This record gives sequence, structure tokens and C-alpha cells, in this order.
Amino acid sequence: MAEDRTEISSLGEFGLIDHLTKNIEHKNASTVLGVGDDAAVIDHFGKQTVITTDLLIENIHFDLIYTPLKHLGYKSVIVNISDIYAMNATPTQITISLGISNRFSLEALDEFYDGVYAACDKYGIDLVGGDTSSSQKGFIISITAIGEVSPDKFVQRSTAQKGDLLCCSGDLGAAYLGLIFLEREKKIFLESPDVKPDLEGEEYVIGRLLKPEARKDIVEFFESSDITPTSMMDISDGLSSEILHICNQSKIGCVIYEDKIPINEETRNAAFKFELDPTACALSGGEDYELLFTVSQKDYDKLVLNEQVSVIGYMTEPEKGKKIITKGGSEYDITAQGWNAFTIK
Repeated sequence: MAEDRTEISSLGEFGLIDHLTKNIEHKNASTVLGVGDDAAVIDHFGKQTVITTDLLIENIHFDLIYTPLKHLGYKSVIVNISDIYAMNATPTQITISLGISNRFSLEALDEFYDGVYAACDKYGIDLVGGDTSSSQKGFIISITAIGEVSPDKFVQRSTAQKGDLLCCSGDLGAAYLGLIFLEREKKIFLESPDVKPDLEGEEYVIGRLLKPEARKDIVEFFESSDITPTSMMDISDGLSSEILHICNQSKIGCVIYEDKIPINEETRNAAFKFELDPTACALSGGEDYELLFTVSQKDYDKLVLNEQVSVIGYMTEPEKGKKIITKGGSEYDITAQGWNAFTIK
């Protein structure tokens, strides 16, 4: 029995927006006026406003052969609000604009929005606007996230100091391994559609790619522990790339230790299956959406109380460069080999 399919063109643009936003309930007092007018109205009651935007394009940032639309909707929100948390701020509202080709039905868009609303519910965010348009090729997603922060509490990339501890949340490299597994199974599927995918035991790394989470808990930990990072950003392009961003923008060097980089045991096992070095996956993989940050050494005793935080190194004078010390004691320059959206594959 064929599934019902409603053509998006049967609703028209305003009908589509009404359909996709009909059950919105606002969660934040700062949302004065949301969807339904020419613009949203937001009042952050004396707090400073943080704004970020992300563009996600089919076959550049995601592949619908192995990405369920609900997961894509969820992840689209997460990658944006992760940038808000990376400023030590709290996300409060998002807008979503979509470019949609006629291969997508209304039911497919509902699935995507189920993921969007699941992320909004989990992180307490209001969807307050956006736009839709037809797209001649592929699915295009643009999300703008808005957040709030107490004056002078926002954290930049450019304010790390010599002697600060360099830290990260969670564990790294898993999303990259999840991508490799899914790309392998896609290749097999395209060559032999009857062969069932073999992903048993790889739920962790695949889940880290398809359904990442933003580190709201780490920002809340900073507040409850009276810690203000001296610099911070999220890890979307690979640990090495982000470390170099902080060093270059703060005009200082660093030393990190290979044996301090947090890598989950399931990530290690997945890397070994592909004869890859787990450390290389953590340094260059990307899409982990963990937080990379520096703190003053005086906060070390508070930091070690959180099992989700790893101290991986420290900041140095600029002339000492940006170095990694291997498990064997060798010293190498940190090089950026992470994700580049402008590399055509």
C-alpha cells in the first residue's frame, strides 16, 4: 500500500508555513511576538543578544541516503545552538529558512520538523520565524539562532592567556568514524541494493554523527561553579583546527598531550576496524560539537569535579608555537586537516 503523499504546491507558501508552525508554544518570556507577522519581536530584558547563522546544503553537509529527515531536523538546530553555547550564552529563539525541491512531500517536511521541534523542546527554544522557497536542486537549510547572555559574560576565541589550561568537553572523533561507516554502507548499497547494511555494534559513533547534542550542561556547570572561561569555541571542524583558531586569534601558542585527548573506547575500536589512528580522527574529524575552552589555572580544582571535562594542555608564549606531545614523548607541530566546506569532493 502506497504511503500518502501531499504535494507541497497544494498548500502554497503561506499555507505551508501555517501547517508547519500551527502547534508552536513559546517557552521564553523574551519571545514577545513569534511566527505570523512580518518579523518576530524579542526583548532580552537588559541582557546582551547573541546571534549566529548556519547554512546546510544537501550533499555538502548531509546525505539523505543515510540521514533520516527527523535526525536532520534535530541536528540542524543543534549545530546552531552549539555556537550560542560556545559564547557562554543561552539560546532562546531560532528562525528556519528552507529551499525545497519537488521531490519532497509535505509528509517529508513534517518529519524534518518533528526533529526541529524535538530539539526546541529539549533545549527550551522558540521557533519564531523563517521562510520557504522552491529549490531546483536538493534541500537547503538556513537557521539563525538567537541567545542571551548577561553583560560582559560572553566568551570570545581571542581572549586566552598564556598559562591558561586548554580543555574540552566530552569525547572526540566519534562522528567522523560514524561518517566513514555510513559512507562505506552507502557505497555497498549503491553497488548491491539487496545487501543489508552491517552497522551492528556501531550505534555510538553513528549516533554521534546523526544525532549530536549541544553542551548546555557544560555552560550550566560554568555558571554553577563560578567559572568564566577565558576563551571558548565549539568543535565542528576538528580539534586541531579549533585549537589553531584560539591560538591565532589570541596570539599565543599551546602544548597539548596526545594521551589527554578524550576518545571513547567504541571510537577507538571503530578506528581500528578501518586501520585508522584514533588520535588522528579526534584531531581532524569534526562534527563533534563539543566545547573547546581555556580557563585560568586557579579554576583547576573546580574543573576536575566534572567528569565531562578533560584538561588536554596549556597555553604558551607565541614563539613556542602550537605543539602536540605524543604518547611516545615526541613533539610535533599541530596542523589543521579538518573539514573544509570549500573542498569539492
